[in-house]
Amino acid sequence: MDNIITIIIVSIVGIAVGFLIAKLLERNNASQLVKSAKKNAATILKEAKTEAESIKKDKILQAKEKFIELKSEHEKVILSRDKKISDIEKRIRDKESQVSNELSKSKKLNAEMEAKQKDYDEKLAYLEKKQSEVDKLHRGQIEQLEVISSLSAEDAKAQLIENLREEAKTDAMAYIQSSIEEAKMTAQQEAKKIVINTIQRIGTEEAVENCVSVFNLESDDVKGRIIGREGRNIRAIEAATGVEIIVDDTPEAIILSCFDSVRREIARLSLHKLVTDGRIHPARIEEIVKKTTKQIEEEIIEVGKRTVIDLGIHGLQPELIKAVGRMKYRSSYGQNLLQHSREVAKLCGVMASELGLNAKLAKRAGLLHDIGKVPETETEVPHAILGMQWAEKYGEKPEVCNAIGAHHDEIEMTNLLSPIVQVCDAISGARPGARRQVLDSYIQRLKDLEDIAFGFNGVNKAYAIQAGRELRVMVESEKVSDEKAAQLSFEISQKIQTDMTYPGQVKITVIRETRAVNIAK
Repeated sequence: MDNIITIIIVSIVGIAVGFLIAKLLERNNASQLVKSAKKNAATILKEAKTEAESIKKDKILQAKEKFIELKSEHEKVILSRDKKISDIEKRIRDKESQVSNELSKSKKLNAEMEAKQKDYDEKLAYLEKKQSEVDKLHRGQIEQLEVISSLSAEDAKAQLIENLREEAKTDAMAYIQSSIEEAKMTAQQEAKKIVINTIQRIGTEEAVENCVSVFNLESDDVKGRIIGREGRNIRAIEAATGVEIIVDDTPEAIILSCFDSVRREIARLSLHKLVTDGRIHPARIEEIVKKTTKQIEEEIIEVGKRTVIDLGIHGLQPELIKAVGRMKYRSSYGQNLLQHSREVAKLCGVMASELGLNAKLAKRAGLLHDIGKVPETETEVPHAILGMQWAEKYGEKPEVCNAIGAHHDEIEMTNLLSPIVQVCDAISGARPGARRQVLDSYIQRLKDLEDIAFGFNGVNKAYAIQAGRELRVMVESEKVSDEKAAQLSFEISQKIQTDMTYPGQVKITVIRETRAVNIAK
């Protein structure tokens, strides 16, 4: 038991001794670590100071370089500014010297002008003195001439003027006679030139009006509603508008027939409103026709105003403007009357300008020349005379009234506007395609021209172009050579001259074309 206790005590003492030894070793290691850390810190501080000194030196060098750079730039700016200032000072000095030179020159000029003015005054005084002497001598000579000729100065002057008048009259008569003869020789040529130039510069589209209008329907069921029970609706429409309504087997359409296009337009618009509304009975028909008639009258006035504005005509009376508007719904031989009158007005303006006359007055006469064709009531007075009476009634100038009344030779022409209106009216009505009766003969003439060309051997195609003024002929290159083409053109022209009657001249152009065609495969 004692041994066990001894062993336990010894082991406890050994453990305590071991623990003390371990503590001593830890203290030694800690002191060594502290010494090592102090040594490392000193080394790091030394290196940091060295690096800081190096960085400080680099920054100082960079700052010095930046300062030098900024200083050089500043010096450059100062030098540039100094140079500009010196240039400005130089220019100012130059201007000052120039101004001083100009001042010295002006002083010299003033001195010279004063000298010249003084010399001029002296010469003027001398001339006045001489003039008085000349006048005195002239009066003396006149007195001597009066004594010698036994005539006073006034009598001699009258006798001299009479002699000069007789000589001038003789010379003037000779000049007038020669001018008249020259005018007779060139008048026809100049007139043709003016007319051709006017026709070339003015032209309108073809306008053809008919005496019937077709009113399209959505379905044939509407025809029965238009006719009405026992035909009362269609009779009411015909009575209110004065237009004959033809209902036949034409699908989805009825025909409105009337020579008066205003009535026809009123009937068409009225039918359109009635069919759209769906209520078709006599009372409604009368109401719609009245409203449509008022609408058409307003449109007529608007058309008249727009026409006179377009043509630059001012101061036209309202009744004449209304007559101009009504011309939109009239036609003459298939040619719309308003388009015809506008065309005549433009032609008159151009022709009057070419002749040196009043173009505005000529346009006015040209526009109004056919207003007698649109009376609101039927009359047997010729339209030219009726138009002249209207123009006189509403205060138009005598030249315009005479031009309206004389454009069909009902009265005598009294001014130069009258023949201009007559000629322009004929030009507008007679141009190809303007009127239906001329259109038929015009188309036939074009066909005859082409038929004559086809009558020659080798002709492939022929076209009459330029309103029949040119015939273009295509020939087959195998049958017609280049020499034969020229001969063919001559032969066709001779054939046309002998077989046809035509206005002006016809140009025949023969075209021969050779083509070489191959195919690459």
